Amino acid sequence: MKRLSHFDNAGRIRMVDVTAKPTTSRTAVAHAFVRMRGATVSSVRELASPKGNPLEIARIAGISAAKRTSELIPLCHPIALTHVDVRVKLCKNGVEITSHATATGPTGVEMEALVAASVAALTIYDMCKALERGMEITELYLEQKTGGQSGEYVSPRMKRRPRKRGK
Repeated sequence: MKRLSHFDNAGRIRMVDVTAKPTTSRTAVAHAFVRMRGATVSSVRELASPKGNPLEIARIAGISAAKRTSELIPLCHPIALTHVDVRVKLCKNGVEITSHATATGPTGVEMEALVAASVAALTIYDMCKALERGMEITELYLEQKTGGQSGEYVSPRMKRRPRKRGK
C-alpha cells in the first residue's frame, strides 16, 4: 500500500526530502470552473464589471499565485518555475480556467498549477461578486502531469470524454 509522503516513519509531519531525486522536466495542467448566471456572463463579455476586465486580472493573479505556492502551502518546495500560463474562457454559464506550469527540477509542479487555477477562479469571483454573489467555483482538478518518478498522469475526466467547450 502507498504511504503519504509528508509523514516520516514515526508519523511526524515533514517536508519531503528531494535531495536524491533526479532533475527532470515536469509539467502540470489544472482546471477550474466558475459557474455564473447568464446575465453575469453577458456583463463580463461586455466588460461591464464595475472593477474592470475580470478575465485578464484573473489570468495575471493565477500566474502570480503559482510563483508563490510554497508560501501558501506549508510543505511545498519552492520551485523555480520556467513557465506558467493561465487561460480563461468565457462560456455560456461561466468561466473555464486552465493553468499550465512547467519546471525542471527534483519535484513536480502539480500544486503550482492547482494554485494558479484556484486563485484565478477566486479572482473571477472577487471581480464579479458585485454582479452575482451566488457564483460557484467548481471542477478544480489536476488534468495531467508529466515527469518525475511517477511518470505521466492523465485525469480519468480527460480519458472519459474530450473537454467540452462552452459548458
